Amino acid sequence: MAEWRRQCAGKNGWSDPAPPVRIFANVYNVGTCGIVVVLIAGPRGHILLDAATADAAPAVAANIQRLGFRLRDVRLIGASHEHLDHVGGVAELKRRTGATVMAMPAAFNPLETGVMLRRDPQSGSLPPFPGVRVGRMLRDGTLVQLGPLRLTGHATPGHAPGGTSWSWRSCQARRCVNIVYADSVSAVSADGYRFSDRPRYVAAFRNSLNRIARLPCGLLITPHPAASNLLERLEGQAPLIGPGQCRAYAQRGRKGLNERLATESAAR
Repeated sequence: MAEWRRQCAGKNGWSDPAPPVRIFANVYNVGTCGIVVVLIAGPRGHILLDAATADAAPAVAANIQRLGFRLRDVRLIGASHEHLDHVGGVAELKRRTGATVMAMPAAFNPLETGVMLRRDPQSGSLPPFPGVRVGRMLRDGTLVQLGPLRLTGHATPGHAPGGTSWSWRSCQARRCVNIVYADSVSAVSADGYRFSDRPRYVAAFRNSLNRIARLPCGLLITPHPAASNLLERLEGQAPLIGPGQCRAYAQRGRKGLNERLATESAAR
């Protein structure tokens, strides 16, 4: 972590290069100073969750190799949600690894075209990104298996329509931990978008927050490290592993959504 602190001092950009960091057991962050990219290593191939931006893709690839892994052993690429800061680099990393890209139905078209759906709260506020062929369609609760690796994909729309959270179990020696890579839960949007005008979307958002809160969760990871205090936890300033992390994260999401709805109501 000392090297990470030196390299990322004063930086938290989506594409600012950062060294790789081991989170726990076979789970690593190979992303940037401001974006988490999760590598889950296995003896029969590895799974990558998210890819940061297109500009960051070479650095993400270099981080994987720096850990001693071969790019061609990355077999699957999944995502948290279909915004350029998290999936802009998927096309380049697929080209370098040959991996199969996985996506929930709502994320399928944005990933293939590089353009967000019009119903995405942030539609129009973020530029497009390089599109990529999706080779595997997921469903809520899909179990993804790669050798001994077992990950479950959970549809958690809200921050984006295709929002996906991931849960799995990793073991280090005799200690096994339930890990959750939970999608972003912030109610942010493009100018002019009103959550209060879309009650069905808000209901789905609330359901996603409830689902995240209920996941078996001993170690929480989030697409933006600051959202879960990840770096400070890795440095020992707060517990890395412990109960209630997903519940607390979901509660912060509920608070933010409620505040956003209240602000919109007051502005009428």
